[in-house]
Amino acid sequence: MKGLSSHEALARLKTYGPNSIPEENNHFLASFLKKFWAPIPWMLEGIIALEIIIKKPAEAGIIFILLLFNVAMSFLQETRAKKAIQLLRKRLSISARVLRDEKWNLLPAQELVPDDCVRIRAGDIIPADVKILDGQLLIDQSVLTGESLPIEAVDGAIGYAGAVVDHGEAFAQVIATGIHSYYGKTAEIVRSARAPSHLETIIYQIIKYLVSFDVILVLIVSLYSIYFHLPLLELIPFSLLLLAASVPVALPATFTLATALGSLELAKSGVMVTHLSAIENAAAMTILCIDKTGTITKNCPEVSAVRSYSPYSEEDVLAFAYAASEESTQDPLDLAILKRVKKNSSSIQRLRFIPFNPHTKSSEAVVRYCEKMLHIRKGAPKILLNGNFSEEVEMLGKDGSRILCVTADDQLAGLISLRDPLREDSEKTIREIKNLGIRVILLTGDSEITARTVANQAGIGNRVIERDHLENILEADAVAGMFPEDKFRIIEILQKQNRICGMTGDGVNDAPALKKAEVGIAVANAADIAKASASLVLTETNLANILEAIKTSRKIYQRMLTYIFNKIIKTLEISILLGIGLILMKNFIISQLLIVLLLFANDFVTMSLATDRVSYSQKPDHWDIKNLMQTGGIFAALTLGFAFSALIAGSHFLTLPFLQTLIFLTLVFTGQVFIYSIRERNHFWHSRPSFWLLGCSIADIAIFSLFAYLGIFMAPLPGAIIIGLLGSVLIYYFLIDFIKVKILTKAINK
Repeated sequence: MKGLSSHEALARLKTYGPNSIPEENNHFLASFLKKFWAPIPWMLEGIIALEIIIKKPAEAGIIFILLLFNVAMSFLQETRAKKAIQLLRKRLSISARVLRDEKWNLLPAQELVPDDCVRIRAGDIIPADVKILDGQLLIDQSVLTGESLPIEAVDGAIGYAGAVVDHGEAFAQVIATGIHSYYGKTAEIVRSARAPSHLETIIYQIIKYLVSFDVILVLIVSLYSIYFHLPLLELIPFSLLLLAASVPVALPATFTLATALGSLELAKSGVMVTHLSAIENAAAMTILCIDKTGTITKNCPEVSAVRSYSPYSEEDVLAFAYAASEESTQDPLDLAILKRVKKNSSSIQRLRFIPFNPHTKSSEAVVRYCEKMLHIRKGAPKILLNGNFSEEVEMLGKDGSRILCVTADDQLAGLISLRDPLREDSEKTIREIKNLGIRVILLTGDSEITARTVANQAGIGNRVIERDHLENILEADAVAGMFPEDKFRIIEILQKQNRICGMTGDGVNDAPALKKAEVGIAVANAADIAKASASLVLTETNLANILEAIKTSRKIYQRMLTYIFNKIIKTLEISILLGIGLILMKNFIISQLLIVLLLFANDFVTMSLATDRVSYSQKPDHWDIKNLMQTGGIFAALTLGFAFSALIAGSHFLTLPFLQTLIFLTLVFTGQVFIYSIRERNHFWHSRPSFWLLGCSIADIAIFSLFAYLGIFMAPLPGAIIIGLLGSVLIYYFLIDFIKVKILTKAINK
C-alpha cells in the first residue's frame, strides 16, 4: 500500500475540486424580517399601532425607529456570528490520516482526492465517501440517514462522508469527495444552534420584578387620575410606555455583543467558542476536571525504562510492544515505542494487528517468535495483570511515568515506563485557576501512584480515588484508572451537587460528557466528534488557554452586571419619579415622546458597556437578581434625591413644557454619569472606561443637550440652565460615590 504521490493528488484536486460542499445561505431579506417576530418586537409593534390609533404619529415614528434599531442590531450580530462560525469551521475542519508519497500524513480533509488511502479509527468523522480495504468499523450514520443503530463496515463496505466511527480501525480508499459524494453534503462540525443559556431566565426575572412594580404604580396613578379627572386617553399609552421602558429591550443584543467580542478575544488566545452560552457558564464554573496527558503534560512521551521477565529480554519486550503498535494511528504512546525501537526485531514476525480498544485499554498482535505463535497484548497493567505485580508497577511509576504492560499469551513479558513531563507553565496555571476559586480535579487512566505523583507535581493535591469510588469525587484531587465513559458519570454526580463544572476531553467516548458539561472543552488533538460536542475548543494544547477563557468570561459577566444593575436603577427611578411627579404636579412631568427618547438615551447608548475595561472577579460569579433588585432600590433612592430636587426647583420658575425638558435632561444626565460610578466597585477614578463607552456617553449628553437648546422634540431651555444642570449632576454623583464604595461591593457579590 503506497498511496498517491503529491503530484498525482494535486492533479486530481484540480480535476475533482476540494473535498467540501458550498454552503447554503438564507435569503438576506427573509433573515431580516424574522427579527420582527419575537416577544419584545411584538410589544413595540403593539405600542406603534396604539399610537397611530390615538393619532400620535411622532411617537409612533420614533418607536418604529427604536424597533428598527433593535432588529438591525440583532441582525448584525447574527451576521457576525455566522462569519465567526465560518472561521470556526476553518479552524475545526476535519483532519484525515492520508498515505502520500509512501508516508502517513495528517492533512485537512478538504485536500482529499479519489483513490487516496486513509486510516480511519474510533472518534473520527469519515472525511469522504470511502471503501473499506482492511479492518472493521462500527459506524453511526444517524446524522445522515436517521438510523438509530450503528452499522458494521468490513472489507469492501462503503462508509459515507459525515458518518461517525464509534469503534474499530481500518484502512480505506477514497471513492468520492465533495459534491461528488453519495450524500452530497458532509455533516456539520460546528452547529450554529447555541446551548441553553441562563440569559432568558435572567431577562424574565428582571421583567417580573420591574413590571410588577410598574403595574402597582400604574394602578395607583390610574386611581389618582380618575379621582382628579385627568385625561384617561393620555394615561393609557403613557402606562404602556412606562411598562415598555421596564423591559430590557437592548439586553439580548448587549449580551450577544459582549460575548461575540469576548469570542474574538479568546480566538486570539487559542480558544474557539462554538456556543456563546459557554462564556456565561465559564464565569460561574466552580470545578474543572482536566486530563493529564496533553493538557498538563507535553504529550511527548519517551521510553524511560524497560523491565523484562523470564524468559524474555528487554529487546524482546520492546519488539513485542513494537508489534502491538502502529504508526498510522498517530498515538503518542505508539510513536514513542516506534521511535525507541526504530524497526522490528528480525526474530519476530507480525501476522496480525488489532487496534487499541478503550474498553480493554490494550492493543494486540499475533506474532511468530522462535518458531511459535504468540498472542501479544500491550496496555494498562491494572487490566492486563489483574492487580498482580503492583509493587513493580508502583516502583516504575513513582516519578509520574506512565506504565505499559506487555504480555505474551497472557503471561507478563515486561513493563515499559514512558515519561511525559509536565508543561513548563502547568503548575503556575493550575495555581492561578485555584486562586480564582475553582477546584481542579485531575483525571487519568494511569495507576494511583502515577496520578498522585503528577497531581502533586502540578500543585493539584494528593488525594486520589479510583474509578470505583466516583461518589467521593468531591473529596478527591485526582481520579486514577479512568475509563473515558466515566467522565459522563462524574458530570452527573457534580451536577446533582449543584456544581457548575468544566470538563476536558479528546476522544469519541468523551463526547457525551463534553456535551453534558456546562463548559465542555475539547483539547487541540481531540477527535472530530469531541470537538463537535464541546462548547470550547483549544486550538493549542495549552492549559493557560483555559485560564484565559475563565478570565474573559468573568470580565463579560462584570460588564453585563453593570448593564443590568444600571437598568434596574434607572427603571425604578423613572417609574417612581413619574408616578409621584404626577401626584405632586397633577400632570405628566414628562411627555410620551420624551419617554421614548429615553430608551435611546439610556438603554441603547449604554450598550457600549459591552466594550468596557473591567477586572475579572477572584471567585466564580453567579446571578442574584433579587439581591440586585434590593441594592438597585437603594441606589434608585439616591438618584431620586437629585431628580426630585430638580423637579421642585424647576417648578418654581418653569412652565410645564419647559419643566418636562428639564426632567428629561435630568434623567439623561444622571443615567450617563451614574454609569461611571457603578461600573467600578471602588471609587470611579480607579479604572479607566473604554473609548467606546466614554465616547458614546459624551455624544449622548451632547446630542440631547443640543436638542434641548434648539427645542427639537421638546421645549427649548437656555444654555445656562443646561450647563448648570450638568455641573450639578457631576458634583452630586462625585459625592455619592463615597457612599457607593461602602455598600456596593458587598451588596453585589455577597
